[in-house]
Amino acid sequence: MTKLLLSLHVLASILAVGPITVAASMFPRYAKPPKPGDDGPHDHDLRTAAFLHKICRGYAVVGIAVPVLGLATGAQMGVLGDAWLVASIVLTTIAAALLMSMVLPGQRELLEEGPGEGPAGTGPGEDLAGTEAGSGALTVAERRSAAARLAMTTGMFNLLWATVVVLMIVRPGSTTGA
Repeated sequence: MTKLLLSLHVLASILAVGPITVAASMFPRYAKPPKPGDDGPHDHDLRTAAFLHKICRGYAVVGIAVPVLGLATGAQMGVLGDAWLVASIVLTTIAAALLMSMVLPGQRELLEEGPGEGPAGTGPGEDLAGTEAGSGALTVAERRSAAARLAMTTGMFNLLWATVVVLMIVRPGSTTGA
């Protein structure tokens, strides 16, 4: 039973957390508007950013299986009190909180209608209504800054997951033979 649970835990980690880390890392690049007056090539594409956000949201729900299967595996192995597992649980909790409280809301914020842009998924000129002054929409400079902050936050999220993976493999202090 332990091998089955561990296999499911690892598969869930790869298939759920992997897409989140990739999509979340790519998101700021596509959500970040070009500098005003920059007519050169740029990656700003809110349709792609909206798709990446959808991936992050969907896989975040599926990703709940990772800690559930991890706890079941740890209980089956009798290692729930081991320091490496406790540290992994804490880091996983921090990563999940970061995803839910900063990454996903940050993505939503950048997908909201901006000056001269239509609703998320459209570009300049596709929605002639735009936004009105005082509507709370972010300026281009604010959107660029928010995209940079989101990229940093996503990097922290990814670093937490990388640390958990290392702890799962190395298991410092473990007596289970790894």
